[in-house]
Amino acid sequence: MSSRFAFQRGLVWLRNDLRIQDNTALYHAARSCAQVAAIFIACPQTWRSHDEGDPVVSFRLACLRELQQSLAERHIPLYFLELQKFAQVPRAMVQIAQKLKIDALFANAEYPLNERRRDSDVREALKKIDVPIEYCTDRTLLPPGAVKTGSGDAYKVFTPFKHTFIEQCGGTDFAPLPQPRTMEEDDNWPSWIEVRGEHNLVQTIPAQLPGYHAVPEKKGELLGWKPGEKAAAKRLREFREDIDGYEDERDYPAIDATSRLSPYLNCGAISIRQCAHMALTLNNGQWAGGSDGISCWLSELIWREFYTHLLVAFPQLSKHKPFKPETDKVPWSYDQDKFRHWCDGKTGVPIVDAAMRQLNQTGWMHNRLRMVVASFLSKNLLIDWRWGERYFMQHLLDADFAANNGGWQWAASTGTDAAPYFRVFNPYSQSKKFDRHGEFIRDFVPELRELGDDEIHCPPPSQNYPPPICDVGQSRKHAIEVFAALK
Repeated sequence: MSSRFAFQRGLVWLRNDLRIQDNTALYHAARSCAQVAAIFIACPQTWRSHDEGDPVVSFRLACLRELQQSLAERHIPLYFLELQKFAQVPRAMVQIAQKLKIDALFANAEYPLNERRRDSDVREALKKIDVPIEYCTDRTLLPPGAVKTGSGDAYKVFTPFKHTFIEQCGGTDFAPLPQPRTMEEDDNWPSWIEVRGEHNLVQTIPAQLPGYHAVPEKKGELLGWKPGEKAAAKRLREFREDIDGYEDERDYPAIDATSRLSPYLNCGAISIRQCAHMALTLNNGQWAGGSDGISCWLSELIWREFYTHLLVAFPQLSKHKPFKPETDKVPWSYDQDKFRHWCDGKTGVPIVDAAMRQLNQTGWMHNRLRMVVASFLSKNLLIDWRWGERYFMQHLLDADFAANNGGWQWAASTGTDAAPYFRVFNPYSQSKKFDRHGEFIRDFVPELRELGDDEIHCPPPSQNYPPPICDVGQSRKHAIEVFAALK
């Protein structure tokens, strides 16, 4: 072994960090090891139990195939292993480390409860064969637990978290880490190995997994999104040109004014540091102040950080529990018919229906509309927010558990820093304010295209479009009464 390196053979365990640029675990492995390989372990049974749906899994696999090509150019083989459950990973990883003669394992930390338990079990299993593992901070800008109140507790409210976060970041510009070096060619990496009792370790990425349907690619895109690190970098460059207008235009769904980076951030085709670095560089290192558009977008990145930090501080969030335990006493409705109308975009409320159809057709929904449809489900229909949270996880390309859970609990007034229970979005006023001329509605609710700008938000009775499934005013009043009774 060269004296340059601490280890001869290192293995990088890839998860939702599918890139070579600014990948902390990959960077440290390349600096510490003479030779490096990578591995991705799919656990479709566990993923399904976590409500991850066809869109996010198909996009993940497509990004993985793109990454495999980039790694191959650097003589870093990428192995793929299909297991069923997280519980199988520790035993399999020991076999793999032994058969590939691995001296050290590197991975970027993940934060939902089951993922942390899996990673702890892997550490203990590898310790028995003297293979160290390094879990790196990569999905967040600061490690969860690093931002504390004066008394040492986790923040429960966003604004003070944001202030302390910015203070701790100081003058850090979060410059991205370089790509790993190109390795010397090594014929000692086998094309496959047998893993006892499991699927074999191979260098082929499948198009689909058991229990999942592959989302078909059209012209290299999935649901209109091009997978991979290069596509993510291109989208970041494009958004860079428009970011100054973000605050003024981000709430209008007919305008392409949001970053549209969330699917790439979720699978790790781009890093949170790359995003923050771009914005901070443009804003002269300022998190607040300077360009209103840039500081507004940076605040959105801190919201993402906040929700991830909460997962570690409050494990009940990973157990389908509300942050506010008293809200578990809400007499939620479990009306299957109304829920199905909401899912299918057939509620009779145009902006809600347009948003849900956007989700079903593209695997993505405009952020303003996520709040509108979540409020409609959890307040106007009083349907358990967990039904909506699950549906989003199953249909979003950017199905990030922390952000999705945080957003739903915010809208349902069950979470930390949640909307006050008396805040109920009026879908009609939201529609008139943010889709004034009905452009977005016409795109996704074609049966209303012929209506005028005034009628399209609250259409007259028609054979082509259903009547509203609830009275927005009366249902709002009822929801407020229900939540007030909890006090």
